[in-house]
Amino acid sequence: MARRLVTELLGTGLLVYFGVGVATLSFGFGFAGLSFSAGVVATALAFGLVLLVLAYVIGPVSGCHINPAVTIGVWGSGRISLTEAVGYWVAQFAGGILGALLLWGTFSTSPLYSRTRTGLGTDGWGAASHIHIGAGGAFLIEVVMTAMFVFAVLGATSKTATATTAGIVIGFALTLVHLIGIPITGTSVNPARSLGPALIVGGTALSQVWLFIVAPLVGGLVAAGLYRLLFPEPEPESLASGDIPPPVA
Repeated sequence: MARRLVTELLGTGLLVYFGVGVATLSFGFGFAGLSFSAGVVATALAFGLVLLVLAYVIGPVSGCHINPAVTIGVWGSGRISLTEAVGYWVAQFAGGILGALLLWGTFSTSPLYSRTRTGLGTDGWGAASHIHIGAGGAFLIEVVMTAMFVFAVLGATSKTATATTAGIVIGFALTLVHLIGIPITGTSVNPARSLGPALIVGGTALSQVWLFIVAPLVGGLVAAGLYRLLFPEPEPESLASGDIPPPVA
């Protein structure tokens, strides 16, 4: 179990470092230039590709959840115990904070970086949203996006799925939700990814981060419910232990 928790911490930290790093370069430093869409595509691909790589590398060890919403979906589908899920959550949130701290430490060495002005790829609604969406709309889309993503994870890692393509499906699923979500909320679908940067940036990002913790967890439970409804055959308790080859995400 200790080896799995360390793997989850490491994987979540790497997801935040690379995914949020590209988001900060694109929108905080303005590397996307005048093309907002270019920044959206670059950031979406960064999150999807790093997850795809990690799914195949650390999937056999911990299942590569690296996302509390995925873990709650896996728990809700009956594949892991609550004790294992809680351990995963602790490791994932710690990894998200560590990844954000390392990224902030990296960018802080640049004279062009300002924590308050450049930010750190945080999520938000209202003035913090590109389309100024309200809290209700932000909550709804985070639930829908997370449910879609976690449902894809559960389906791609089921015992009837093809193990060799699971990581590709999961990586593209995360890319897809980012393509629609970045202009609306910045895209969370991962409470650990949202909490780390918000703790560093503070202000509005920190006051709004509760939504990006609660909504993805709700979305994960919705995905688990849909999966149990559509695929009622019970799954073995093994995705956390790496007994089943397919990565989880």
